[in-house]
Formats: sequence, C-alpha cells, structure tokens
Amino acid sequence: MTAKKTGNSISRSIKINNPKKIKIACVISEWHIEITESFYSGALKKFSEFGIPEENIDKIYVPGSFELIFATKNLINKDYDAIISIGCIIKGETKHFDFISSAVVNGMKDLNIISNIPIILCVSTDDNIQQSIDRSGGKYGNKGEDSADAALKMILINSK
Repeated sequence: MTAKKTGNSISRSIKINNPKKIKIACVISEWHIEITESFYSGALKKFSEFGIPEENIDKIYVPGSFELIFATKNLINKDYDAIISIGCIIKGETKHFDFISSAVVNGMKDLNIISNIPIILCVSTDDNIQQSIDRSGGKYGNKGEDSADAALKMILINSK
C-alpha cells in the first residue's frame, strides 16, 4: 500500500483481488436521511472505484441510530464481508444525544468483539446540522467514503 495525502486524511491504495466476490451490508438510519443517504452515496462511490458491483452492496433501513445495533447484530452471521452502520445524531437541548451516542458506539464496539467480520461505524455525532453537512460531502469530505475505505482495509486484514 502506498500513502498519498487526500484532504485531511491519509488514504492508502488498496489492492482488492476479487472485488466481484465482496459482499457488504450498509445499515442506514432514516433519521436525518439527507445526511445518511449522502454517507451511503460516498461509500458506494468508493466501492465502485475498487470494482465492487453495486448489486453486492445491500441496503437495510432502520428508523434511527439506536436501531443500527439490532439490525447490525442480525446481519453478522449472514454472508457479508463487512457491515457499515450509517447514522447521524445531532445534539439537541436534552441529554438524549449523550445517551444515544454512547449506546450506539458501545453497541457497535460490543458487536465487533463478538463478530467474525468487521463492523464499521459511520455515525456522525454533531453539534448542529451544518457540521453533519460538512462531513457528508461538504468541506470535510464524505465520511461515507472514509468508512468504505476502512471496510476494505479491514476485509483485507480479515482475509489473511
């Protein structure tokens, strides 16, 4: 892998031997759907760059970010090479943001511990909608692309 600077991060070139055989699930929260769909589009773009056909990427919708945990758990023993859990949690006036953010991160951590496949967390936890926009194709790039990149790297690690 060779490193090259892209935006605010270092991206390494990845060599995928059989891209048409890779199968990925994307679990997508419908809450803040304009953001989560943008993350998904970024991930799809990255997978396409590596020759992974769109029909190998399954989309599963859930009502909100908290439900990502249950849906992801139910997919870990299916025929996927990786799962990307996509959500957006924006801080409001109550502690709900703190509880949901913590639960989602810890839930995904717990699933990674028990899973034999990589589970990638693509959940933005932002103070306001503008921060979410900036991270879903705005001035800070698209975290969906970063998550797809992470999934591919973890698939390679898992295949060794």
